[in-house]
Amino acid sequence: MSTRNVLAILLLAAAIAACSAKKKPGEPQASAGASAATAAAATASDAAAEVGARIYSGNCVPCHQQNGVGIPSVYPSLAGSSVVLGDPAQLARWVIKGQRPPSMSAGRYPTQMLQFGWMKPADAAALFSYVRSNFGNSAAPVDAAAVAKALGQ
Repeated sequence: MSTRNVLAILLLAAAIAACSAKKKPGEPQASAGASAATAAAATASDAAAEVGARIYSGNCVPCHQQNGVGIPSVYPSLAGSSVVLGDPAQLARWVIKGQRPPSMSAGRYPTQMLQFGWMKPADAAALFSYVRSNFGNSAAPVDAAAVAKALGQ
């Protein structure tokens, strides 16, 4: 047997062992299609997180800072923010159209939120998902369809 064949057999054995180790006793084996779908969803999620992080870094950092805590008495923190963690539709209308959410008290900060009307729903969803899952936040991701609906698109 050639070295190439031995390596192929060892790699296959290692892959099988890795898959078997993840399976719990009594749990049915996942189909190859389900595994591929899970991998594709994870890849899409990673890509959206990367887009959200890029948009945040390029547009939000000057006010809300890299760590999301803002500048006290000037720009609000996104960490634990009721607007960030609340209704994604209200967040979309606030960021993109400048419509203050009813839950946000007026006059707390001397600055006004910039409007990001140039953002497409997919980009906005990626940004909102990013801020809802960073800075100590752990809210559900936002999808582009929900943003489009909130904006009447």
